[in-house]
Amino acid sequence: MQQTVPPIPIPAAAPESPYTSPYTAPLPPPVANQDASPGLAFILGLIPGVGAIYNGQYAKGLVHVIIIGLTISILSNNAARGFEPLLGLLLAGFWFYMAFEAYHTARRRQQGLIVDEFSSLFPMRGGANKFPVAPILLIVLGVIFLLNNLDFFEMERVIRYWPVLLILLGVYMLYLRMSSSSEKEGAQ
Repeated sequence: MQQTVPPIPIPAAAPESPYTSPYTAPLPPPVANQDASPGLAFILGLIPGVGAIYNGQYAKGLVHVIIIGLTISILSNNAARGFEPLLGLLLAGFWFYMAFEAYHTARRRQQGLIVDEFSSLFPMRGGANKFPVAPILLIVLGVIFLLNNLDFFEMERVIRYWPVLLILLGVYMLYLRMSSSSEKEGAQ
């Protein structure tokens, strides 16, 4: 005697709603781009803006060219007022940053990871609870250099307190470490 098992009914697919928007549909997963060459991106990254343009980041390439051009202009017309060595080192560091950043962006493209217009080696924006360090640092540095150019104070007096930046960075890193460990404890 053989028992028959009734077939399991398969539910029909839900009809597509007329209210479904194509704009809310999930994005397709990124596709690996085997044409992206990290080595070529690194070499092209040594030319201001070209590495970013190779990676399809045209606005970032323009920003790189502007930063390099402004720094060279400041150095060439004696506007740095004694800070030529510092600006020279920053210029060299930024030049190599462009190459390494182009390399890492090309690797992300090659792996099929999402690359936005201003992606970088360092995440500029994290979750909602992340403190925007880079924007605030740029604002503070801009205000300091502006006040120096307007002769409200002498940069030489302020620059003596540069170790305060190390202290603030250490406090911020400690804060991040403590907040992430408390989140892990709260999740358990």
